[in-house]
Amino acid sequence: MTISTVGIIGAGSMGNGIAQACAVSGIAVVMVDISDAAVQKGLATVASSLDRLVKKEKISEADKAAALARIKTSTRYDDLKPAQLVIEAATENFDLKVKILQQLDGMLAPEVIVATNTSSISITQLAAVTGRADRFIGMHFFNPVPMMALVEIIVGLQTSVATHAAVKDLAERLGKTPITVKNAPGFVVNRILVPMINEAFFVLADGLATAEDIDAGMKLGCNQPIGPLALADMIGLDVCLAIMEIYLKEFGDSKYRPCPLLKEMVAAGRLGRKTGRGVYAY
Repeated sequence: MTISTVGIIGAGSMGNGIAQACAVSGIAVVMVDISDAAVQKGLATVASSLDRLVKKEKISEADKAAALARIKTSTRYDDLKPAQLVIEAATENFDLKVKILQQLDGMLAPEVIVATNTSSISITQLAAVTGRADRFIGMHFFNPVPMMALVEIIVGLQTSVATHAAVKDLAERLGKTPITVKNAPGFVVNRILVPMINEAFFVLADGLATAEDIDAGMKLGCNQPIGPLALADMIGLDVCLAIMEIYLKEFGDSKYRPCPLLKEMVAAGRLGRKTGRGVYAY
């Protein structure tokens, strides 16, 4: 299957980033969210991002206009029907994703592939609630999507070879480098990354060093472009906590115990950049 139109559910940072990556690569997009305000905000984010690329002379004004023309916005799932692939990019909540996937299942043609952008939820478990488990797959993009080269392609127990091939081909057409991953909590990158972030919170809570020095140590000593605490603020402390709680539940191993300081900061509403305060103030 050649994918020429992609549907995206969710116009937030991940959804609009995926939309931009598709549109710039010549693929038509239908971006859906619960309100017109939400989809217009997502489209405005794409326009601003493209403006920056124009200023940097990475694309032309004509390229920008063509990309924006390929993005259709909607609040109706029915408008997703022309897509050969629909990517669910809603909040990292199992019940919400199940609700969305079951709604999609009833109105999409049988041959349409459905993907989820989840960073931690079981692909096999989500596939099981659909009537197209063989055409269900994980596509884990990384934030910011237009800049990050990696896409984790996660195959569930039921995912067909043809579905994997079609989605891998699309990722390459977007200029991404896909890696294929078996279904497991956290997949590859977050399985390694988020426990490291959690450990950085334990180091901070133990008073071994300041947040600035912890981040400087990991940047200069491990050649990381951003320290783990600053990265947690970028990801969202609530997201980091939710992922650790999933690991603890799924693996039953105490090494995945969320740091109490991380839990305390989330309880205080200090979620990182999106709230203006996390480990650091913004």
